[in-house]
Amino acid sequence: MANFSKSTVPQFSVDVYQNAFLPEGGRDVSAIVTVTSTGGTGGVEADAPTAAGVVIMVDCSGSMDYPSTKMRGAREATAAAVDTLRDGTRFALVAGTHVAQEVYPGNGGLAVADARTRSEAKEALRRLSAGGGTAIGTWLRLADRLLSSAELTIRHGILLTDGRNEHESPEELQAALRACAGRFTCDARGVGTDWEVKEVTGIASALLGTADIVADPSGLAADFTAMMEQAMGKGVADVALRLWTPVGAEIVFVKQVAPTVEDLTGRRAEAGPRAGDYPTGSWGAESRDYHVSVRVPRAAVGQEMLAARVSLIAPDPAGGDPRPLSQGLVRAVWTDDLAMSTSLNPQVAHYTGQAELADVIQQGLDARKSGDFDGATAKLGRAVQLAAASGNGDTAKLLSKVVDVVDAATGTVRLKAKVAEADEMTLETRSTKTVRVKR
Repeated sequence: MANFSKSTVPQFSVDVYQNAFLPEGGRDVSAIVTVTSTGGTGGVEADAPTAAGVVIMVDCSGSMDYPSTKMRGAREATAAAVDTLRDGTRFALVAGTHVAQEVYPGNGGLAVADARTRSEAKEALRRLSAGGGTAIGTWLRLADRLLSSAELTIRHGILLTDGRNEHESPEELQAALRACAGRFTCDARGVGTDWEVKEVTGIASALLGTADIVADPSGLAADFTAMMEQAMGKGVADVALRLWTPVGAEIVFVKQVAPTVEDLTGRRAEAGPRAGDYPTGSWGAESRDYHVSVRVPRAAVGQEMLAARVSLIAPDPAGGDPRPLSQGLVRAVWTDDLAMSTSLNPQVAHYTGQAELADVIQQGLDARKSGDFDGATAKLGRAVQLAAASGNGDTAKLLSKVVDVVDAATGTVRLKAKVAEADEMTLETRSTKTVRVKR
């Protein structure tokens, strides 16, 4: 059963922001590519309605009972997410310990959301109890099997954990992520402060989802509801950013830079002569920004060339070749006008700073954990400076819980002697969140 009685194809637009001018012999071209989707509003009617499937993976390891509010909060949050499911959405619930168990519907497949199945699912949730270890890779592999059991357009997972992945090796988790990448997207949440930030953010990164901390279990229900509402708004899956470059040109990097920083460079899939696809996951009504860097052949003053063609590509519902959704062009023009060739495009400059902000926060926190307090002070001071300059107030507020800010403009800070673990983990988890450039 599908989510809508009738469905529309989301309408996409691509806008390119850049300074196309290079000095004589210049080679590196940068552009910010803004992709906007209507999420279906105002689109054309599709050949078939959208069918969505969601698997919610709940940590039921023994540590979820310490304190007991975590397990209670997880049950309540999952129940709230189940209530948010649209009629017709296929779904399942998985209890995760050192093994993975499908607790609803329990038949190796997915249930179809309606009043009856939502009620049955919430009854199954009441029976969940904590006990056992943590092996997240097994949870993800079961979610993949369940989502593969039905013909779906949108496949999505929601994963909650409160601890470290101690009952399988890092290599086993990475193997599971490689097996699941491109098959479904997944949002990951850590509850409390006993989990590993890099594990949770790594899961979300590999599966093109979001990651966050919910330090207080009482906040889980609101967070799960918001996640499910966002998942229910997705209208098209497996969208790729396709970059074509002419002979002699090459892609240096491709990064998503808003709403979060995510390096996509290493995820390129070849798509024909001089073209590659970079995965962007599922889309609803939203806008994202990407930073594309292209290296072109040297040329003389007065010459102009197409540095890259940027296209949005989505699978054909009928099984044919992928269909283009929209496209934009990245140009290179050589000039001897110094002012023109050295002028920084505001969008490129802004997001270059935002990417550096994410990097220096991580470097500063790593230095602090290793006891390199001088290095931590320098990196986190630079982060404060970048956050202030770009207007990233949310990150600035998180930084102020880790350092005392003496002068934000110069990045002069002092490390706080005592930092709450939840505050440090929140800064690390949310370090890649960016603020949109003002246009």
